[in-house]
Amino acid sequence: MALLDGKFAILTGAASARGLGRATAAMFAEHGATVAILDLDAASAEAAAAELGGDHVGLACDVTDKAACERVAADLAGRWGRIDILVNNAGITEPLRIMDVEPANYDAVLDVNLRGTLYMTQAVLPGMRAAGTGSIVNISSVSAQRGGGIFGGPHYAAAKAGILGLTKAVAREVAPDGVRVNAICPGFIATDITAGKLSDAQKAQVLAAIPVGRAGEARDVAGCALFLASDLSAYCTGTELDVNGGSHIH
Repeated sequence: MALLDGKFAILTGAASARGLGRATAAMFAEHGATVAILDLDAASAEAAAAELGGDHVGLACDVTDKAACERVAADLAGRWGRIDILVNNAGITEPLRIMDVEPANYDAVLDVNLRGTLYMTQAVLPGMRAAGTGSIVNISSVSAQRGGGIFGGPHYAAAKAGILGLTKAVAREVAPDGVRVNAICPGFIATDITAGKLSDAQKAQVLAAIPVGRAGEARDVAGCALFLASDLSAYCTGTELDVNGGSHIH
């Protein structure tokens, strides 16, 4: 069953070959959506969209630039007629300790993760409200729930926790307009961000703490994004969906 037939979806930070956004874009396309892949690099975004085939589109967008977010949203709304789904996936991380977080580190991590989520949400909301429907999926992290993790420093945990607060506040505000807003909190997922960053001993330690006994895959997160984007989750808003193999049960 195609869960997103006729839907139009934006995914930010989705050009990386082994990333969560790319896997989500592919799964959305498999389920009938027309997808726009946004990334800092136009060529990478275009190549990722071309790989999906069909009418999918790749565009450059710096999510920390409010005007750029508005331009892209207006462009896509003009092409498609409407925007049904937004996945705020763009994010960066830094493995720093608290006393090593300098102003530039804080600004970079908070801007891409949290400010970018705010700006893209603001860019698509008017159209969704006018249509009386829409689904926004924000990518947070288990780091937000447990106070840090394997890679992200405290500023990353703060940014991802901010996404959870933003998700709930926006969900409460826009629910009467027919728009749903939910968050996903991935645990340890095998992506380009995590590849090669752990020694064998560290990886064994991480896996030992995951009850299901394996690292997550990008498609594990994509499947949950598909659920939240589709009408299967029509009565879910303001939620945080854990995708961590049981490593953080709370």
